[in-house]
Amino acid sequence: MSNPTSPANETDQRPPADTEAANPFRYVVSPGFAGILEQLKSTLLLTTYQAGKLMAVRAQAGRVSTLLRSFERPMGLALNGDTLALGTRNAVWFLRNAPDIAPQLDPPGAFDACFTPRQCHITGDILGHEMSWAHSPPAGGGATPPDASANELWVVNTRFSCLCTLHADYSFIPRWRPPFVTALAAEDRCHLNGLAMVDGQPRFVTALGRSDTPRGWKPGKADGGVLIDVATNEIVAGGFAMPHSPRWHAGRLWVLDSGLGALQVVDPKNGQRETVVRLPGYTRGLALHDGYAFVGLSRIREKAEFGGLPIEANGEPLQCGIWVVDLRHGAAVEFMAFEAGCDEVFAVEVLPGIRWPAIIGFKQETVNGIYIVPPA
Repeated sequence: MSNPTSPANETDQRPPADTEAANPFRYVVSPGFAGILEQLKSTLLLTTYQAGKLMAVRAQAGRVSTLLRSFERPMGLALNGDTLALGTRNAVWFLRNAPDIAPQLDPPGAFDACFTPRQCHITGDILGHEMSWAHSPPAGGGATPPDASANELWVVNTRFSCLCTLHADYSFIPRWRPPFVTALAAEDRCHLNGLAMVDGQPRFVTALGRSDTPRGWKPGKADGGVLIDVATNEIVAGGFAMPHSPRWHAGRLWVLDSGLGALQVVDPKNGQRETVVRLPGYTRGLALHDGYAFVGLSRIREKAEFGGLPIEANGEPLQCGIWVVDLRHGAAVEFMAFEAGCDEVFAVEVLPGIRWPAIIGFKQETVNGIYIVPPA
């Protein structure tokens, strides 16, 4: 590919009609994008709160297909085995893969998974951002994060500047907040947004500023972002331009310096940062799988929130979509770029080993005719 960071070398693939309604999205993909998904035998999921969609990006026979489902302001995604958690404006939805249903869908034999809505937990409008599932910690040493039970969903509660979990009796249970935030208040004091798990426990978070006042992070958004160690309450690194999506993968700490359009690696011992690649958009949403990073890119439309960032300085038009980075070489190799219908991407998730999933939505009568009962 001559220029993997721009849509100059691309395949124009109009979305097919297997969506809940006429697909408003128009996208182009680079020549090898479908091949990577087929090589990995996987599907990508992404959310866009601007368009109100959960999207599955699938590939077959060298072509890309998208499946859209509508939710109100969908943001965080977290996969735990057969259970997918999806954060929305005022609730967290839980969808479960029902493999017995997949073969019964039309056309027969096309689908290898079927995610169906099972439960919904009402949180209220907490500005829930990223989410992640906790698992039992390994035995032995190391720093101790907040006590997290196995198969417990942790949510970045941005409005209340904390990490929280869910309980049937409450909207949420606060579990941790940055040391510089002195009270639990619905004031978005630091714009806490991203969460990385290490050994199944919450360990690193990103915030847009060290502020203890309502929306006090905004004046310093261009260089005030921080990466925090949840276990020690220490600032690991600072000086980010609106950081997002920290991830622990292959023994390294990855983070998106969104306002620079950069994927970076951070040394948690000394805070040193290394830029792996810079991409042509506001980077937010990161999934790392089998040697690749799938990075969400957004345009900057909301100038009051996102204007004045370093990525705007070169004057180049920003892209929206999913860019694929080969981690072995630190280079962008493929992309899916949205031309219409979508200006921002929030979360990106990989469904490993699932080539062609169905997702049951609410806008058609399908959900009314699906019944899941225990075996007789």
